[in-house]
Amino acid sequence: MNKDRLREWFDPQKRSLKELREIQHEAVKKIKLEDGFDKIETVAGMDCSYLDNRIICAMIVLDYESMEVIEKRHVVREVGLPYIPTYLNFREGCGIVSAFLKASRLPDITIFDSCGINHPIRAGMAAYFGAVMDVPTIGVSKKILCGHAEMPTVPGEHHKLMEDGEQIGWVLKSNKRSNPIIIAPGNKASMDSSLEVVQHCLKGYKLPEPTRLAHNHAGEIREELKRKTENPE
Repeated sequence: MNKDRLREWFDPQKRSLKELREIQHEAVKKIKLEDGFDKIETVAGMDCSYLDNRIICAMIVLDYESMEVIEKRHVVREVGLPYIPTYLNFREGCGIVSAFLKASRLPDITIFDSCGINHPIRAGMAAYFGAVMDVPTIGVSKKILCGHAEMPTVPGEHHKLMEDGEQIGWVLKSNKRSNPIIIAPGNKASMDSSLEVVQHCLKGYKLPEPTRLAHNHAGEIREELKRKTENPE
């Protein structure tokens, strides 16, 4: 996808919220909820952090079986849109795409620290990014943005996240100490595979390793930038 097309899908520019919503609806039409992969060999995690008017978008690529880190990538950009609920695509999208395309080899599937189809118009970051970039994605979030589910209480327990009679994700108790996480397909990932992939990536923490490590990497870059700002050479 060329730069003009990427800008069209991810850069808020000076468009109204109505225009941005229309773009989201166009992306949603592209979402596929069947598995777009055979064997998963690599999995990536994406997460973002903020420092003043800058956004740090971090990507970690891991070996799927061993969960060993293969590579780390990040991008730092100026924030192009204030925080507006359900419009995260246009606040973080340009940076996330830039970090994603830095990978020496694109991952077989990418897990986002955000929503998938569990979004008021099914355009959570994982779903939107996956649909536009035509790659397999899953969203893992910490709060229910929409829908309802029975809350699991013991590690490993999971229940369907439902809205208007349709399943839009899962609620999973990932460990004893933490609140449940919400798992949802983004694109080219089925409902069952989304759960299975995330379960495979859990290593005793609340979050699956790809997004947990991406979160840590974004935080490390943020602290490094903060030190440079406070102590310029």
